[in-house]
Amino acid sequence: MNLPPELRAVLETLRRHSRPRLAGGCVRDSLLGIPVKDYDIEVGGGITFERLHALLAPFGATDVVGRSFGVIKLRLRGREYDFSLPRRESKTGAGHRGFAVRPDPDLTDAEAAARRDFTLNSIACDPFTGELIDPFGGQRDLRAKILRHTSPAFTEDPLRVLRAFQFAARFDLVLAPETAALCRSISATHAELPAERVWGEWAKWAAQSVRPSRGLDVLVQTGWLAHYPEIAALRGTPQEPDWHPEGDVFAHTAHCCDALASLPEYRLAEASEKLNADAHRRVLMFATLAHDFGKPSVTTRAERRGRLRWTSPGHEAAGVPLAESFLRRVGAPHFYAPLVTPLVKNHLVHHSGNGLTQTQIRRLARRLAPATVNDLCAVMSADALGRPPLDGADSLALIAALRQGAAELALATEAPKPLLRGRDLVALGMRPGPRFKPVLRAAFEAQLEGVFDTADGARAWLATHLAQNKPRPRP
Repeated sequence: MNLPPELRAVLETLRRHSRPRLAGGCVRDSLLGIPVKDYDIEVGGGITFERLHALLAPFGATDVVGRSFGVIKLRLRGREYDFSLPRRESKTGAGHRGFAVRPDPDLTDAEAAARRDFTLNSIACDPFTGELIDPFGGQRDLRAKILRHTSPAFTEDPLRVLRAFQFAARFDLVLAPETAALCRSISATHAELPAERVWGEWAKWAAQSVRPSRGLDVLVQTGWLAHYPEIAALRGTPQEPDWHPEGDVFAHTAHCCDALASLPEYRLAEASEKLNADAHRRVLMFATLAHDFGKPSVTTRAERRGRLRWTSPGHEAAGVPLAESFLRRVGAPHFYAPLVTPLVKNHLVHHSGNGLTQTQIRRLARRLAPATVNDLCAVMSADALGRPPLDGADSLALIAALRQGAAELALATEAPKPLLRGRDLVALGMRPGPRFKPVLRAAFEAQLEGVFDTADGARAWLATHLAQNKPRPRP
């Protein structure tokens, strides 16, 4: 593992007094060929917390996260590194926080690794020789793409089930059967998890997945899908085989999420003034996950094209309150719902006729705000690609036409803005008052209809409108 030079200098100093090890996610990511962002260093060999702090302090600013946890954060050249002592943990109460933690610098490598949740996180590395310390077979499981618990103590922390959910999706892993059984045995403990910790795992699933369906599979295998009824209801909800040969709504949704994760719009999501790149990916993934939440409540058998078929009329709108309840359930910050729900509500808009007119595109962009037409096109593309073996070519062609039409109107990434403002009314001699609002509303409607598309056109429309709608004098 190539270490930053400033970190190597610190490790050289620690080496003379202790036994530093790279541990956890940085070793795992390095073995997977993923760029390492966060370095965790576990320092054993009998060193005390006070001595460790004293050795780190000359290198940069330190922050003692918690003496009882034995963790010190060191900031070097704009990066933060975690240094900790090996520790023992014992269950003292319910929930994710019900642990007594006691640093123990005399633990062996194997004893220190035993507290880790999964074997792939229990691998340590000697930073000087590159030797891997792997007492629980983490390398073997990584090669086999298996997610396996490290010890029976796994069941003491219910958050580990949701960590399994997001790890499986991020690294394309299959949950070991014996680990799934342990997860099922603690399903009732989901209620003990703080909302912010639940959100932390769902946020990683939504922003970092390479195969999101692996995470959904974990929820099914562990019985934890029951804690998310909006998703659980999709299982067994039938779809018309001619249009959905892939199976029920849950199977379709899983395929859609995987399709989204492969799209450039997701992988290369860009930050904006309102959202960072991870938040943008979450909006797209949650909208894709929720796009058919409404189907279980409206699916029925009805005659269509000459025979009985499964149909789901109105499922787009029916899914909106369910998407909102799901986002609340997983602890999503409040700004996600206004972005996700218009994508759910409008995800079939491309099928309304033979392409959308410019007026329809303007009105669509307005309805979607604060989400965008490009966001909707990403969700609709994932929907079209989530029906194997169908290739979705017809739908993708309609989506491409919508994307191009929106780009030509400069509305692919933003909603239309009113070209006529209150100051324009004042410039024509109107005094601010009750007439302002209806005039501005009529102006914006005319703009959306394409009556004008420039500021000069807006002022010309205004002059005509005012001339035609002069207030009648009172008798």
